[in-house]
Amino acid sequence: GREAFQRLIAGTLSTRPAAVQRQFGLFLGVLRWSPALRYLRPFDSLDGARQDAVLRWFQHCPFALIRSGFWGVRTLVFLGCYGQPEAGASIAYTPSMDGNAVLHARSPR
Repeated sequence: GREAFQRLIAGTLSTRPAAVQRQFGLFLGVLRWSPALRYLRPFDSLDGARQDAVLRWFQHCPFALIRSGFWGVRTLVFLGCYGQPEAGASIAYTPSMDGNAVLHARSPR
C-alpha cells in the first residue's frame, strides 16, 4: 500500500508546474524541521502526541499561507489513501461508483 500511496502522490505532483513542485518540497521541509524549534527534534522523531500537536498547529495556523500548505498536504494524503480502490475494504471506504447520483436524485412526490 505504501508504494501505491507514493505513486499516486508522485503522479499527481508530476502534472503540476515545477514551481508548485518546489513549493511542495519546501513546505514538507518546513513541516519536518519546524518542530525542532520547540522540541529540538524533527517531526519524524517526535512521539505521536507531539506530532498531533504540531499538525494541529499547522492546521489552525494564523498565517494563511501555512494553512494553505497544510491543506494541500492533507489533500494529497487523502488522495494516497482513498485513491487506492484495493485499499478501500481495509479502511471501510465504500464510495458510490456512480458519483454524486444519489445526491442529485429527485425524491418522489
